[in-house]
Amino acid sequence: MSISDYSRITPSIENLASICRENNRINPEDYTRFEVKRGLRDVNGEGVRAGLTEISEIRSFQTVDGKKEPIDGELYYRGYSIDDLVHGFLDRGDFGFEETAFLLMFGKLPTEAELDDFNNQLAFRRSLPSNFVRDVILKAPSSDMMNTLSRSVLTMASYDEKPDDISLPNVVRQCINMIAIFPLLAVYGYQGYTYKSGKSLFIHAPRQDLSTAENILHLLRSDSQYTPLEARILDLCLVLHAEHGGGNNSTFTTHVVTSSGTDTYSCMAAALASLKGPRHGGANNKVVQMFDDMEKNLSDWSDEDAIKNYLKCLLHKQCFDKSGLIYGMGHAVYSISDPRARILKQFVELLCEEKGLEKEYELYTAVERLAPQVIAEERKIYKGVSANVDFYSGFVYRMLDLPMELYTPMFAVARVAGWSAHRMEEIVNMGKIIRPAYVSVQPHREYVPRDKR
Repeated sequence: MSISDYSRITPSIENLASICRENNRINPEDYTRFEVKRGLRDVNGEGVRAGLTEISEIRSFQTVDGKKEPIDGELYYRGYSIDDLVHGFLDRGDFGFEETAFLLMFGKLPTEAELDDFNNQLAFRRSLPSNFVRDVILKAPSSDMMNTLSRSVLTMASYDEKPDDISLPNVVRQCINMIAIFPLLAVYGYQGYTYKSGKSLFIHAPRQDLSTAENILHLLRSDSQYTPLEARILDLCLVLHAEHGGGNNSTFTTHVVTSSGTDTYSCMAAALASLKGPRHGGANNKVVQMFDDMEKNLSDWSDEDAIKNYLKCLLHKQCFDKSGLIYGMGHAVYSISDPRARILKQFVELLCEEKGLEKEYELYTAVERLAPQVIAEERKIYKGVSANVDFYSGFVYRMLDLPMELYTPMFAVARVAGWSAHRMEEIVNMGKIIRPAYVSVQPHREYVPRDKR
């Protein structure tokens, strides 16, 4: 049969999709009947306990007299409050991401000697194989930086002499290597994409004397110039995004695929695929786009009534992307406040002053204050709503002149430290392959010969 004949007699993709949809619908009542917790969450939104971890913890409520009461959100890395960790390295005038990565991966705060050794490991590994940029990144540039990042990570396995060795020393080596090269893969991938689009190409070599945050700015900017505040606040963003409990989608993915015995490169590619989803890692660019639309439609950014009307317009699906969402507001776990947003906000104001964007900052703070009121009025919800970390991180990236294509990859550059920690934890405590149960609701049927269907 020729291709043209095959195409002519084959049902259209639309028809196949329709058949697929018709034969895959599950009665929503069956989820209740079989006590299935959709999304691994119960009716109250609490996550199903699928594992144990020592790496991080989220607290958003306390129990008083047998009743749950919401509290200001708390985040702990290896038992240490994120507030204490941040103030610790800021008070010393240090960069914090490398120390945070060490803490997450190895379960202890490093001594000076241990941190020096870890930084030397990262500096030594902060390079790519010969001609990798030319042969892998530049030859097939993509407009999707997360796909570029995933492809590059999988290709790196071809340059590893022991890619499938899942002994702990080898996985430690591979994970440190991932932390070191993720910034290069992300930035070079973006530069390859812009070159394909007709812009000038420049490729800076990473510097061994710079931190991860400094190297990102050095690699990304044509003149490699940045201010100390810019580097500090980017470093802070990396710290705040490095880990967030074992139950988030990409971290759970890391545990699931690690439990199968797969290699580190496949594991990280799977985590990247999860993070890429707009329900997980793509929220901060939506916040920036929403504010761009808001600024165009508000003649007076200080008019609170006008701001509230715009927010109502968002909720009623009448403006911006008509999704009915106020991006950056609300979180699956936190209700009163997101500790990452609280910390980041303090430094956003400083960066706005350096960039001359005080009016934009005032608009952000007004929306942060007014949005919960509007949501409570329009949606009649009882769970508290507050700004999450994405509310301010996209604004920070915009002020740092990071292209929007790199917003989610920057999340990955940070979160690879947490993924590495969880992969190592799963390997150390390797038990059964993670295999949750599914209930089949398909009735048994008698086979029908083809000529009688």
